[in-house]
Amino acid sequence: MSLKMCDESKPVDGEVNDNKYFSKTAATDAEVTFEHRSAPPETRLYKKRWVIVFLFSLYSLCNSYQWIQYGIINNIFMRFYGVDSFTIDWMSMIYMLTYIPLIFPVAWLLDKKGLRVIALVAAALNCTGTWIKVASARPDLFPVTFLGQFTCSVAQVFILGMPSRIASVWFGSEEVSTACSIGVFGNQLGIAIGFLVPPILVPNVDDLDELAAHIRVMFYITAGVATFLFVLVVIVFQERPDIPPTHAQAAARRISPENYSYTASIHRLLRNKAFILLVITYGLNVGCFYAVSTLLNRMIIEHYPGEEVNAGRIGLTIVIAGMVGSLICGIWLDRSKTYKQTTLAVYLMSLVGMVLYAFTLDLGHLWVVFITAGTLGFFMTGYLPLGFEFAVELTFPESEGTSSGLLNCSAQVFGIIFTICQGKIMDSFNTLAGNLFLCAFLLIGTIITGADCSILIYLGICSSLIVYRAYP
Repeated sequence: MSLKMCDESKPVDGEVNDNKYFSKTAATDAEVTFEHRSAPPETRLYKKRWVIVFLFSLYSLCNSYQWIQYGIINNIFMRFYGVDSFTIDWMSMIYMLTYIPLIFPVAWLLDKKGLRVIALVAAALNCTGTWIKVASARPDLFPVTFLGQFTCSVAQVFILGMPSRIASVWFGSEEVSTACSIGVFGNQLGIAIGFLVPPILVPNVDDLDELAAHIRVMFYITAGVATFLFVLVVIVFQERPDIPPTHAQAAARRISPENYSYTASIHRLLRNKAFILLVITYGLNVGCFYAVSTLLNRMIIEHYPGEEVNAGRIGLTIVIAGMVGSLICGIWLDRSKTYKQTTLAVYLMSLVGMVLYAFTLDLGHLWVVFITAGTLGFFMTGYLPLGFEFAVELTFPESEGTSSGLLNCSAQVFGIIFTICQGKIMDSFNTLAGNLFLCAFLLIGTIITGADCSILIYLGICSSLIVYRAYP
């Protein structure tokens, strides 16, 4: 059943307090039709839905801010803790690495325990990690600060799969893409603040005691915000509205959880060729964004020494432009439903933006870098909600939490690979070579996005034959 055939809403599911999970495979078209003919269930949209999604966005913001807070002042933390740049890169990559093994058990918990439990665990882990970092503001305590970052990275696993679930459980059929974009918006805004604030709070001073004081202030501010948001989640965050927002969500509450198999859902997704192609292309695009974000300080400092603050501002420009792109794409999808066409267009423009950024970085004019970085961010970061919504379109009637988990897992894998490879290429050659490395993979992703499975299989066979003939 295609999403375009469903007038009620986007496909929805979600764990509720009475553990009645909606398995879309269990609800047949005949049952839904019968339900509509007899007595349509009462539906209602609550104003609190906006409080829920904005509260989620806030603690997602606090967590994603910490992802990049070390990398954007890479050179400063290298000197403070006495470690090399690759070690500081792992302060960002640990977010990616932790996600890969934990996404499946966390997605299972989201299905079984519901939104409130997952929100509480995420906010608690994030708060704990920030206070561990407060105790690590000494040059000999790098393992402690890494432990704090690891704890926050575990919290991220509980956060990334929630936007689509919140949107489907709380919002009406014409608001799902917009609500999902708002959920992603918080994560992006956190990254933007992570680019902007650390270079301001932690200046590149020579005295290590003074530097430690600046770092401690930054950690205390983060811990205070995380604690406040944890308390808000405990008090405010609600599992679901009393009356469902859509007829499909009403049907979800009447389906027994025994009808849903998480393992079977994953198997069905892995056999969906169109979805697997999306998993690959999403991973390539977002993995490139992760690599650019993690290595941005090194790129800027190489060509513009002493410009740590402007490196942060360039990162801010990338993400702010991306947030605008995300919201525009979310609103456009709600109205047009042109998933593949929009995804392909944005992917192609991400490639164009990356090429422009690569060839203008070393021109010696920071204002040019700001413009090209903003162009790159508008399309590359704006692609994030497109991937989630296109996945829902391709995988109906599977759980949005499971499909988004697989998308994010792909992004983390490619993010680690691209960050390591680009960093090594930059060390061996220059930043242009490293950025062209990413351009090559964005080109591959664009081709895959625009091609059918049959064409890709044909190209794969032809490539294999050419290689075989050249090297028998």
